[in-house]
Amino acid sequence: MPIGKLPEFLPENALPYLKGWCGSFSLHIRITKERQSKLGDYRKLKDGSHKITINSTLPRPLFFFVLTHEIAHLIAFEKFGRNILPHGKEWKHTFREMLVESLAVYPEDLRPEILKFAKSPKANFLASHGIARYFHNPEGNLVTVEELSAGERFSYKGRDYEVLARRKINYLCREARTGKQYLFKPLATVQKL
Repeated sequence: MPIGKLPEFLPENALPYLKGWCGSFSLHIRITKERQSKLGDYRKLKDGSHKITINSTLPRPLFFFVLTHEIAHLIAFEKFGRNILPHGKEWKHTFREMLVESLAVYPEDLRPEILKFAKSPKANFLASHGIARYFHNPEGNLVTVEELSAGERFSYKGRDYEVLARRKINYLCREARTGKQYLFKPLATVQKL
């Protein structure tokens, strides 16, 4: 992808960080259609260049966050060698430094969550409730199932449900129309009724 198109997917002021991190590498960034299985990935190609793919449908701050995650793989493998674990201590150290360095790129209300996440980065941003909640509900008009109490009702994909109880991690809910019971993930975003 030509670098000229990349800014349309990035938050303001993000490009200088990318140029600084990737300037000495031969890197191909491919913007893909939405994939349910992953948001982005990194591979070193046989010719020694690097390839990152990233979903085009991500909000700008999440696009930059995922791109930073993938570039951290590139930098960690180049700096520490190919025998490191993909999400091991070398990658965590690299990603942590990159997140802290680029903190100003993120919206002000997201920065505390980015700093908290950077203390011990995980392979998936969903491991951070604060970051997951932010990206699943940027307008603040939805709630997560874990924020509801037993007996409260919500709408999800055009159907109405009632929260029955928490089951270990997930939440048991009953669909109002059919009476069928379903398990919902704690961070499922729903419209409270």
